[in-house]
Amino acid sequence: MKFLRDKIDQIKKPFEKGQKFEKFAPAINALDTFLYVPNHTTKHGAHIRDAVDLKRTMITVVLALIPALIFGIYNAGYQHFIQIEGSDMSFANLFFHGLWKVLPMIIVSYAVGLGIEFAFAIFRGHEVNEGYLVSGLLIPMVMPVDLPLWMLAISVAFAVVIGKEAFGGTGMNIFNPALLARAFAFFAYPTFMSGDKIWVSDATTIDGVSGETILGSLAQGKEVAYSTMDMFLGFIPGSIGETSVLAILIGAFILIATGVGSWKIMVSGVIGAALTAMMFNAVGLTALMNFDWINHLVVGGFAFGIVFMATDPVSAAQTDKGKIIYGLLIGFFSILIRVFNPAYPEGVMLAILLMNTLAPTIDYFVVNGNIAKRKKRLAKSKQLKSA
Repeated sequence: MKFLRDKIDQIKKPFEKGQKFEKFAPAINALDTFLYVPNHTTKHGAHIRDAVDLKRTMITVVLALIPALIFGIYNAGYQHFIQIEGSDMSFANLFFHGLWKVLPMIIVSYAVGLGIEFAFAIFRGHEVNEGYLVSGLLIPMVMPVDLPLWMLAISVAFAVVIGKEAFGGTGMNIFNPALLARAFAFFAYPTFMSGDKIWVSDATTIDGVSGETILGSLAQGKEVAYSTMDMFLGFIPGSIGETSVLAILIGAFILIATGVGSWKIMVSGVIGAALTAMMFNAVGLTALMNFDWINHLVVGGFAFGIVFMATDPVSAAQTDKGKIIYGLLIGFFSILIRVFNPAYPEGVMLAILLMNTLAPTIDYFVVNGNIAKRKKRLAKSKQLKSA
């Protein structure tokens, strides 16, 4: 390790202050801080000595995403070969087919996103933050497996430039960047983001593909051929990382156990969605209204969204009571959009983006409500003392 440390210090010398490549120092420093803990501390103002920094937080989220990513890779191969009679359904064959499809998407996401972030860091003269470590993995995981790579690249560029850097970079954005990338792809390339063939890799070369999502089938009044257990385990068509609720729950446990993800948002989101789905079950006028409330929780991108995107510490509500309200409303709007918008039955993306805009307002009223209560208690205390 000392050899690597010495080598990096040697590479950094031409980028130090006053040297020839000083302007490009943020790019080379990003490599250093990715491999090592920064060797400097705050010298002015109050600060807290803590082992938890942005890099450790982002790496924790990446680790929490790994179970869903691994299953998503496997499921991409499974959904492909199950369409072909007589296929080799061994784990290795399914996994490596999925890896062949998913890995280029991850590479493109990181290459484009980090490239833009490096360019902005050099232009502005500030350090490269670790925020894109998570977004770079989230974006391909919420996309169809056969989305053309150039469309993915443009979606990533939009999310980083418009959704993040335009607001000042990591920690300043009001929208979740990964959801912005998906929203851009959905509205810019709708035929590549909805339909019955986009969820199965190489579907155009396979006759009689049955790869429509469950929510898409229900929106058209069709019957669902999958059991609740299939939906929970994830052996269904869908975006790469969103199908397996079991894998997502493993990630949720990691986030909650490490204190990185807010359990208040997760639990309240599930409660909000469950209660809304039960309400529609009681009405039961359409296939989506009749869809059992428990199935609403384990199908589509709801679980993935509520665990990994609704809990984004930058774009979510910050107060404890605000997090509960925020989560409840995400659950409510997710099911509401599913039921009343047959053209777009997956509602969690729009629900979270909507609540991203309302999160500061929720916190504002919660804080002001707390201040008002304290003022009343103080006034009452003064009255009792004067009496």
